[in-house]
Amino acid sequence: MKNILILTLAALLLGGCSGPGPVDPVQPGDWRGVLTLPGGELPFSLQLKQDGTEWMAVLVNGDERVEVTDVTVNEQQMTLVLPAFNTRIDARRDGAGFSGTLTLVKRAGKQQHIPFVARPGEEYRFLRVQPESYVDVDGRWAVTFREDDGSESEAIAEFEQTGNVVEGTFLTPTGDYRFLAGEVDGNQLYLSTFDGSHAFLFTAKLEGAQLQGDFWSGTAWHESFVARRDANAALPDADELTQLVDEQFTFSFPDTDGNMVSLDDPQFDGKVVLVALAGSWCPNCHDEAAFLAPFYHQYRDQGLEIVGLMFEHLEDFSAAATQVIAFRDKFDIGYTLLVAGSSDKQRAGETMSMLDRVYAFPTSVFIDRNGNVRRIHTGFNGPGTGRHYDQLVAGFTETIEQLLAE
Repeated sequence: MKNILILTLAALLLGGCSGPGPVDPVQPGDWRGVLTLPGGELPFSLQLKQDGTEWMAVLVNGDERVEVTDVTVNEQQMTLVLPAFNTRIDARRDGAGFSGTLTLVKRAGKQQHIPFVARPGEEYRFLRVQPESYVDVDGRWAVTFREDDGSESEAIAEFEQTGNVVEGTFLTPTGDYRFLAGEVDGNQLYLSTFDGSHAFLFTAKLEGAQLQGDFWSGTAWHESFVARRDANAALPDADELTQLVDEQFTFSFPDTDGNMVSLDDPQFDGKVVLVALAGSWCPNCHDEAAFLAPFYHQYRDQGLEIVGLMFEHLEDFSAAATQVIAFRDKFDIGYTLLVAGSSDKQRAGETMSMLDRVYAFPTSVFIDRNGNVRRIHTGFNGPGTGRHYDQLVAGFTETIEQLLAE
């Protein structure tokens, strides 16, 4: 009996020392990612792709595809890094999936840490089971957002609904909320996006003719909102929101190597100059850069120069310059990028004192060959806004071609 007990104990000890069994290899394909915000779960679609030992990931929000090439995947961990946003996901293997943390870097380098999980083979977004009934939210809506302190702002929502699947965006005077995707269940609307910077969750209920809901961004931002269908809803003219208060528009900032560049430099003499106030942290600025990079190559030989004044979350010059370089590399930008200062709008406004304020990133200043400011456009409607993006591109092109022809 004693020998049996000893053998049993030895077997248990050996079993305990042997560690966990083999872990199944990570499979490429469709995954469902979930971020946990104070307002609930924010789902997004995640595609993992493998080419030999190399991995890449694609974040999917409706029609949007955000490619992530700095990816590490093995049987124990997964890491996704988006250097242009200074964003990363670090996760450990958890059964068949992964669990870990999304780290977002905000103003002044403050970090938000958001719980993250991913599960393989799950292609649904919010609803695993198709609902038996659902309301119709298709169309254009006039929206009022209310912050927790009671202050309000106006916006427009445009939704396209197919069955119970909804895609769309919110347009605001400072830019759009990019590609939102989700579903309707009964009278409940759910929308989300995660594009590497925005971590947005919208939930709403249709009561009569009015949508009432909540908007969560990351770990710290919350607004409630109400919306009513209004085919004629309009926002303020984006060319009237920022005004020139000094006849002379000028600047002098360092490039990423620390060399000072001024609008008075010979490279800008007799040129049409488009000055874009932007930031690598700003998704709308990414949309603008994706348009401006090829636009510059198209019109450079006709006398166009573009300068991006980059207002960054990281105030240390070296750290800010690193972010600007990552932004430049992402879009293969050939025009001038300068490190202009803090992303805080009040401080940016003090830096750009020839403007009455810095109301939004991006803000685009059009300057003719004689150095005169001819137009200031606030915000940017990106590809997620459909026809509004097409109209913006046409308007920018018309302005530049007119100035080049003078």
